[in-house]
Amino acid sequence: MQCNDDSIAFLDDDEDVQAAGSTLGVWRLLIVDDDEDVHQATEFALRDVEILGRRLEFLHARSSNEAISVLRQTERVAVVLLDVVMESEDAGLKAIGRIRNELGLLNLRIILRTGQPGYAPELEAISSYDINDYKTKSELTRNKLFTAVTAAVRSYDQIERLDASRRGLELIIDGANRFIAEQGLQAFAAGVITQIAALLGVPPEGVMCVCAAPGADSQTPIGQKCTVLAAAGRYQEYINQHVAALENHELCDILDTCLSEQCHHATERGLALYFPGRQGRNFAAYVESGQSIHEPDRHLLEVFCANIAICGDNVDLVERLRQTAYVDGLTSLPNRAAQIEALDAGGLQGAVLALIDIDQFSETIDAFGYRFGDLQLQAIGRRLRAAMPPDVYLARVGGDVFSLCGGQDVVNPPLLREILADTFDSELGPQSISFSLGFVHVADAGVSGADLLRNAAIALKRAKVDGPGNEAYYTAEVAIQTRERVRLLQNLRQAFDSRRLFVVYQPQLGLPEGKIIGVEALLRWRNDEGQFVPPDQFIPVAEHSGLIIGVGAWVLRTALQAQQKFLAQGFRLRMAVNVSAIQFRHPGFLGMLEEAIAESGIEPSALELEITESVAMYGWGQVQERLQAIKDMGVSVAIDDFGTGFSSLSYLDRLPADCLKIDRSFISSLDASESGARIAEMVIQLGKRLGMRVLAEGVEQVEQLNTLIDLGCDEAQGWYYAKGMPEDELLDWLSQQSR
Repeated sequence: MQCNDDSIAFLDDDEDVQAAGSTLGVWRLLIVDDDEDVHQATEFALRDVEILGRRLEFLHARSSNEAISVLRQTERVAVVLLDVVMESEDAGLKAIGRIRNELGLLNLRIILRTGQPGYAPELEAISSYDINDYKTKSELTRNKLFTAVTAAVRSYDQIERLDASRRGLELIIDGANRFIAEQGLQAFAAGVITQIAALLGVPPEGVMCVCAAPGADSQTPIGQKCTVLAAAGRYQEYINQHVAALENHELCDILDTCLSEQCHHATERGLALYFPGRQGRNFAAYVESGQSIHEPDRHLLEVFCANIAICGDNVDLVERLRQTAYVDGLTSLPNRAAQIEALDAGGLQGAVLALIDIDQFSETIDAFGYRFGDLQLQAIGRRLRAAMPPDVYLARVGGDVFSLCGGQDVVNPPLLREILADTFDSELGPQSISFSLGFVHVADAGVSGADLLRNAAIALKRAKVDGPGNEAYYTAEVAIQTRERVRLLQNLRQAFDSRRLFVVYQPQLGLPEGKIIGVEALLRWRNDEGQFVPPDQFIPVAEHSGLIIGVGAWVLRTALQAQQKFLAQGFRLRMAVNVSAIQFRHPGFLGMLEEAIAESGIEPSALELEITESVAMYGWGQVQERLQAIKDMGVSVAIDDFGTGFSSLSYLDRLPADCLKIDRSFISSLDASESGARIAEMVIQLGKRLGMRVLAEGVEQVEQLNTLIDLGCDEAQGWYYAKGMPEDELLDWLSQQSR
C-alpha cells in the first residue's frame, strides 16, 4: 500500500499509545514560606488535585536561599508559590531575580503570596520578573488557590511545548544548513542519523541509514538491494555492506515495510523514516529510540522529513556545484582551485610544482578553431596522466596551462621534455607542440598554494622571455626581475596614457650617391627622471603584455601625420614603420592599417612596413596571406633584422616583400672580420637575386659605408649620416641638406 509521506504510521494500537501517554509524570510545585502552617495548608488544599492528567508533587523551602538550592537540584519544577516577606522584607523579590537571571529558569511559573499587604511588590517588579499572579494569603481560599495553580500549570505546559517545538525546529534548521555543507551522500546520511537522534532526545546509538540500490528488481530481497550508508553505535561496522549482513531479521522487516510502502513507521523500540530520492534511490533511516514517539516529537519528525527530502535533492546539487568548482570540464582534471587546495593541504616537502604552457596556443586556435584546440588539450592531459605516477598531482590551471606537483625525480625539465617530445595525433596528422616550463620548489617557498602557483607563473614568464620552448626555476633573482618588468610595464602604461612617449625619425639614404629617400619612425621614451629608457628594454615588455597593439597603432598614425608635414614642406619621403609580430597577427591589424592610411591622405606607396622574421613562428601560410593583403593596399614591405630570426631561405622567395634590411650586428663586424663582410655580401646578393632592395642599418663609420657600396648595397641608415630626430629637428636637417 501507499501512504502519505508527511505522516508517521504507528504500528502499535492506538489504545496502547494512549496508555503510554497517561503515565507522563507529575507537576512539581515548590512552596516557599517561612510559616510551617502555610506549607501544611497548601498541601492539604491541593493534595488530590489533578491537572492535565497529572497529579501534583510538593517540594518545600523555608527561605529564599533554600528555595534556590532546591531549584538547583530539581529539574522541571512547574510552579513556585513564593512568600514575599521572609528573612527580609524583599526576600521573595530577590529570589525571583536569582531564579530568572542566575538559574535561567524562564519557563517556571511564579505565584507571589504575602501575609502583609503593605509589602506588596511594585507593578514594575511584577512585569520585569514575569510573575504570573500576586495574592494575599487571606484571600487564597481553596478554590482560588486551585484556580491560580491550574492557570500557572497550564501556562507552564504551553510554554514548555512551545520551547520544545522551538528547539526541535532549530535542530531541523541547523541540520538543513549542515546538510547543504556536507560533501557527498555518505556524509549526508550520517547527518540524518545525528539529527533524528537529537530530535528524539536519544544518543545516536543503534542508528543506521540505507539506500535502495539502483537497478535491483522488485524480487530482490531487501537485504540485497539496500546498502548501509552510515551507522552509529553497534551498527558502525556494517557501513557500505548490504543490510542482510546485519543478521537482524526484525530490523530488515521494518526497513522493507518502510521502503516498499514508502511510508514512515514507528514501533515501541524505534522509528523508521522514509525519504524519497531521485532516480529510484530511496532512503530509509532507523533509530532505536527505546520509547514511544509522543505527539510533539511526531510533528517535529514530520517537519524534519519534509525538510530532509528537499535537502537530499540539494546534496546532489551541491555535489554537482563542487564538481564544477573543482574539476575542469574539458579534461576532467582538477582545476586551479583544486590545485591550490591540494597545495594548501601541505605534506609536500621536497616536491616541485611545474607549470606547462603550450606555446602559441592562441595562434593554433585562430588557425584551426576551438575544437582543434580542445582536442589538443585533452590529448596533452591524457599523456601527462598516463606518464606520471598516481601520487603526482596533475591539474589544468589555465586555458593552455597544466600544473604538476610531485617529487623532483619525476617533475623536472628533462623528463617532461621527453614525455612531451613525441608528436600528438590530430585530424591534420601528427602535430609537434612546443612547451614553456616554469618550476618552483615547494619546500623553498614556504607560502600558500596561491602564492606557489604565482611563483611558478613568474618562473614561466621568465622562461618565455627567452622565447618559446624554454624553462626557468623560480628564484629570488627571477622574482626581482619579474617585479622590475612589472614596474616597467606600469610606468610604460602611464607614459603612454599621459602621452610621454614620442617618435623620432632617422634618415635613410640611397647608395652610392647618398640621396635622402626616406625615414624610419622610431619609438622613444624619456622617464620622469628625464632619462631615456632603451627600446630593447621596454619594447619586449610592451609586446609580452599586448600593450604594443595600442602603442604600435599610435606610432603608425603619428608617423603618417608627420609625413603629411614633410610633404607640405616639399619633402617626398618614404615612411618606414616597424610592426611587431604581436601587432602583425592581431585580427584588427589590417583594418587599423587601412583606416590610418585613409585618415592621413598619404599615398599607400609612400609607406613601408618593417616586419621582423619572428612572424614566421605563426606559420608561413598565414604570414604570406597577410603580407599579400598589405601589398594589395599598395604598401611596401621590408624584412627587418634579416639573418637574426627564424626565417627559412626556402620560403623567402615566396614572401611578397620589397626590401631586406641587414641587421646592425653584421654591419658592426664589417671592419672586424672577414666573416662579417661575407654575411653582408651574401644577404646583398640574395636580395638582388630575389628582386628586393637591400638596406643596411647601423652604419656608423666611413669604412663600413665604403664596404657596403663596394658590395652593391642599395640603401643605408645610421649615425654616420644622422641620428633619430624629432619632427621639427628633422625638418631643419632636411632643409640644410637640400641647400
